[in-house]
Amino acid sequence: MSKTNPGNFFEDFRIGQVIRHATPRTVTTGDVALYTALYGPRFAVQSSDAFARAINYPRAPLDDLLVFHIVFGKTVPDISLNAIANLGYAGCRFLAPVYPGDTLSTVSEVIGLKENSNRKTGVVYVRSTGYNQDGAEVLDYVRWVMVRKSDESAGIADEHVPELPAVLAPDVIGAAVPLLDGAGYDAVLAGSPHRFEDYRPGERIDHVDGMTVEEAEHQLATRLYQNTAKVHFNQFTEGQGRFGRRLIYGGHVISLARALSFNGLGNAFHVAAINGGRHVAPLFAGMTVFAWSEVLDTADLPGRTDVGALRIRTVATKDRPCADFPYKLETGDYDPSVILDLDYWVLIPR
Repeated sequence: MSKTNPGNFFEDFRIGQVIRHATPRTVTTGDVALYTALYGPRFAVQSSDAFARAINYPRAPLDDLLVFHIVFGKTVPDISLNAIANLGYAGCRFLAPVYPGDTLSTVSEVIGLKENSNRKTGVVYVRSTGYNQDGAEVLDYVRWVMVRKSDESAGIADEHVPELPAVLAPDVIGAAVPLLDGAGYDAVLAGSPHRFEDYRPGERIDHVDGMTVEEAEHQLATRLYQNTAKVHFNQFTEGQGRFGRRLIYGGHVISLARALSFNGLGNAFHVAAINGGRHVAPLFAGMTVFAWSEVLDTADLPGRTDVGALRIRTVATKDRPCADFPYKLETGDYDPSVILDLDYWVLIPR
């Protein structure tokens, strides 16, 4: 009997199946430093213990997307080791701050299955929840992923496509941010004078800068999250696949776009929720990522006068600056340069 794990194929999943993922991960300041080296995020709350303490955090929390990637990475050996592509996200909530020294683990439930018409693959919907060492939920989200079948003739017991929220309501976000001391928030040190009241729905922001992705960087990033998906590492097999090369982890694109968004959203220090996201097209090493954002909505948070919420759409492109805000064509299809379409809530001081 083999002692190795080939990963689950589409026909191995069942609706209602609960998977407790292996390898809890204690996060350290080393993880934070490496994440900063990979993406260069400059949000002051996550960069400075002194800044964070001045506004009522006990110390600088981890970058929200670093938490997301670590929680996500736990799921890969069981959910997406045999994936062709991660397709999207919905209903993602950041529920509690995470600090260096905390230990993260993940549990997933299969909430939907849909076989594709080619009978070779299917889409698996999972709700994954990240916990800290005390059993407190720090993050939950839904994602759907296209997974290969091992046996094309194999059927599944049941099919179901779950109904997912298009947008999370403001009253279910914000729990991961303590009540802030506004007097302690230094806009000069934060790098931006613009606060909640300075943004309006419909406003578009070209984040100007671009970042080129190197082969070693995206592989190092994916290993940092202990993400074992074959499409990111194995050139021997991927060289014979449809792209002929390794595919960059979609979360890498999200973190690049988020880091680029600092130029224009410098005080939007906390990703409170991800309403939905699509990896529109693949990204490969050697390409340069640009990004622009649109303010879709602004909202008050119940019982909070220290921060407000901005609903943001961030669009990332490959090898295409964003001064003219590339998005969709007249046909409704995405512009060929678009690689990411992300809809999310951020919190920003008033």
